[in-house]
Amino acid sequence: MSQQLFWNNKFSKVDYFYGTKPNEFLASKLELIKHKKTLLCLGEGEGRNAIFFAQNGLEVSAIDASDIGLKKLDRKSKEENLNIKTFCMDLNHWEAKEKYDVIVASYLHMFKDEREELFKKIEDSLSKDAYFIGEFFSTKQLEFNSGGPKDLDLLYTIEDFLNHFNSCEKNITEEIAVLDEGIGHQGEACVIRVVIQKV
Repeated sequence: MSQQLFWNNKFSKVDYFYGTKPNEFLASKLELIKHKKTLLCLGEGEGRNAIFFAQNGLEVSAIDASDIGLKKLDRKSKEENLNIKTFCMDLNHWEAKEKYDVIVASYLHMFKDEREELFKKIEDSLSKDAYFIGEFFSTKQLEFNSGGPKDLDLLYTIEDFLNHFNSCEKNITEEIAVLDEGIGHQGEACVIRVVIQKV
């Protein structure tokens, strides 16, 4: 099944599968990035993070494989009078042509063998002093029932990040968090939280 079919199926079930509030960890970093200008959301789905950061004055672009998710984002951004650029594509087809001050992601479901290329593109797309901030499901998430893939190949370890982003300073932790994100993520979860800055 293609990424688009998989996510369109999920996003057509309810109005907002992961709710409309931004990911709590990403939102908590607003103070860190409030003086930045351009922000890219990867695997942005129905747009909850993109809307939040645009409301807070950043110039936001968003990529997702799901046209259904991005239509919801476009509709909500018009309602809020926000200008968010959207690009419908599988992240494996994304080309790192532009530089951003901030790149964010919450729960990117990328297979292990796809990550090296993706992480390189993220690193190449960061301006000097720019941030990559993300929250990802740990391999230990298999012990929890709060959401996320049940395929070990789609889950992350701290080493996945430590072994990449060589031009960056890295702050990477594994934590237990309590998720409250629509019907998709509910309850205790084991997550990896990443704040990476290009130097």
